Amino acid sequence: MNILFICNQNQNRSKTAEEIFKGRFKTKSAGLYATKPVTEKQLSWADVIVVMEEMQRIEIAKRFPKQYMQKRILSLDIPDVYHYNQPELIEALKSKIDSLF
Repeated sequence: MNILFICNQNQNRSKTAEEIFKGRFKTKSAGLYATKPVTEKQLSWADVIVVMEEMQRIEIAKRFPKQYMQKRILSLDIPDVYHYNQPELIEALKSKIDSLF
């Protein structure tokens, strides 16, 4: 299964998720407001898109309405208060992903 993890900058939450789940799924990560923001091609690659906050789902719907309607998009509800690979972030990600898959 191809999973695309998305957060704001692709520095902490989505980047950590890409790393910790790459043995379990085919993973990539992207940011909505990064220097190189998420692309239509990245969204098309994904079987499932996982956003960290609900507002990111809304932004994807605005920018990519076609892909939004065609994809399963899940929100983990993980706020932007963590650093890359922070143990509490890893624990939150694993808990939320385990409950979804």
